[in-house]
Amino acid sequence: MICYSPIDERHRFTANTRQIVAGRLIGAMSGLAICQYPGDDSFYLFGCDADWSNVTDTWSQTLEDAKRQAEFEYEGVSATWTNAP
Repeated sequence: MICYSPIDERHRFTANTRQIVAGRLIGAMSGLAICQYPGDDSFYLFGCDADWSNVTDTWSQTLEDAKRQAEFEYEGVSATWTNAP
């Protein structure tokens, strides 16, 4: 994990992206995490439930692209990222 942010009253879910899981339109997530798999040059923006289980994912070529996508989906998240330990 590179960074994460809980999604709360500091953020606005924009609904700019429609994500469908198992035939169901997914709404706002409880948290976001940007991760990178070992040996991979790309990044993944994961939408997480209240237990931080992955529900959705979006592939990005760069960390900056993943952060831009997150802001596109959740206004305000750029100011609330926490770097992973």
